[in-house]
Amino acid sequence: MEIIFTESRRRCTVCPPPPLTDIQRVTSMKILGITVTNHLSVSEHVRDVTCRCVQSMHALRVLRSHGLPTKSLQMIFKAFVIAKLTYASPAWWGFTTADDINRMDGLLRRGRRVDFYDGPTVTQMIEEADDRLFNSIVFYEQHLLHQLLPERHYTNYNLRSRRHDRTLLAKTDRRNFVHRMIFKDMY
Repeated sequence: MEIIFTESRRRCTVCPPPPLTDIQRVTSMKILGITVTNHLSVSEHVRDVTCRCVQSMHALRVLRSHGLPTKSLQMIFKAFVIAKLTYASPAWWGFTTADDINRMDGLLRRGRRVDFYDGPTVTQMIEEADDRLFNSIVFYEQHLLHQLLPERHYTNYNLRSRRHDRTLLAKTDRRNFVHRMIFKDMY
């Protein structure tokens, strides 16, 4: 990797190493169903998922026209659309933008309008899923992710109650699930 400084020395350009002949360089990669770009953005993933969900909603409209009851349509919507939207959300939720969230909420609003959905927003669903996962990590020591938690914080005083008994980390990355959850509701 080569770093090139401009004349003003205020900006520098990072040049990636030359490509290998056998390996194609890509800007995005799908890992376990989650599309991540080289800028750690999940906007492409959200676009793909919402596009597939819109296709599922069209199929639900076709089923409605063939006489499927509303209750069954709502169950199918929850099983397909909501499951697609929230799949592996603790891994990618910290990388979403406001546009991504608006896109997903727009899909749910469309579902409400055609009477397929009457539940919470995407943010509420994902925050609830994050809380459940974090509680299982904190309270179940055999959980695979338990080792990622910071050490326990022991003190003789209690100024403010917290959701956990862990030491607060000095360097945080708001996109990381564990760091996001350690600092959640800290005000």
